Amino acid sequence: MNLILMGPQGSGKGTQGELLAKKFKLPTVSAGALYRDNIRRKTKLGVLAKKFTKKGILGPNYLTNNMMKTELAKSKYKRGVILDGYPRSLNQARFLSKLMNIGSVVLIDIGQTETIKRLGGRRVCTVCGGTYNIFFGRAVSKCKKCGGKLIRRADDYPKAIKRRLAVYRKETKPVIDYYKKQGKLIKINGQKPVKQVFTLILREFKKRDIK
Repeated sequence: MNLILMGPQGSGKGTQGELLAKKFKLPTVSAGALYRDNIRRKTKLGVLAKKFTKKGILGPNYLTNNMMKTELAKSKYKRGVILDGYPRSLNQARFLSKLMNIGSVVLIDIGQTETIKRLGGRRVCTVCGGTYNIFFGRAVSKCKKCGGKLIRRADDYPKAIKRRLAVYRKETKPVIDYYKKQGKLIKINGQKPVKQVFTLILREFKKRDIK
């Protein structure tokens, strides 16, 4: 099973990815986490990536594609993988098609108002990159994983979120259409509670005999 999770910022891709990974016993790959890992390890790609992340953006297609190619070549992904945040553009989708066959693409959809609310409550660990949300679960003052300080990112304020959403829509609409034409797109209402969203995804998988 090779699965892609798509959706605007704050849609819960990461949370659903963790639930699906546990359910199907598959590894996950997050584009954002991959960037952070390469930067931390100071790989050649990581050095380049750092220049872009300082500006609050992911790097160009060639950089992201090469990171993914290197990562997905590892043996642990032979049985399948859940991709979170990749591909983000048509160029990346076409590149990915040369690396592996994608079975399904889950689009977790939420509106702009909900995105602004959710991201406004997001807090990120300055050490390990772990994320929390003051609107979901118990409020925490420091990271449960490493004890690091939690902050609100500069791009999690309303004006910045609206700009990011505009970029998301422009970049990903061709990707959505690309997979829709292939009959692989599964659209899910992401504004429901986490457990309900997960149930909806599994229900759609059952309809398509995805195991």
